[in-house]
Amino acid sequence: QVQLVESGGGLVQPGGSLRLSCAASGRSIFSFNAMGWYRQAPGAQREFVAAVSSVGSSNYADSVKGRFTISRDSAKNTLYLQMNSLKPEDTAVYYCKGAIPFASDYWGQGTQVTVSS
Repeated sequence: QVQLVESGGGLVQPGGSLRLSCAASGRSIFSFNAMGWYRQAPGAQREFVAAVSSVGSSNYADSVKGRFTISRDSAKNTLYLQMNSLKPEDTAVYYCKGAIPFASDYWGQGTQVTVSS
C-alpha cells in the first residue's frame, strides 16, 4: 500500500524559510512518473507549486520560481520542498502528490504553512 506523509509545516514570519518533507512508503519515489507539491489556500482551488519527473527534470509555478526548490532523497525515500523568502500569500495547506501510469494519483494528507508576522 502506497502512502505519502507530509511534514515540516508551521508558522513562519515573512521572509523566513521552511522545508517540507513527503515521506513515501510502499513504493520508491523514483518509480513515480512524477512527484509534486500543490497547495490550497482557504476558499481557493488547489494549485500546482512544483514537480519533479522520474528523470529529475523539475518545473515550478511562476509565483514560486527562484524561491522554492524541489528535491528528492533516495536513501530516505522522501520528496522535499525548500521554501525561502516566504510571503503571506504562500499561506496554504501543502500537499504532496505522486503520479504513476494508468492509475489514480496518490496524495498525502497535507501540512499547514502559515506566513504571518
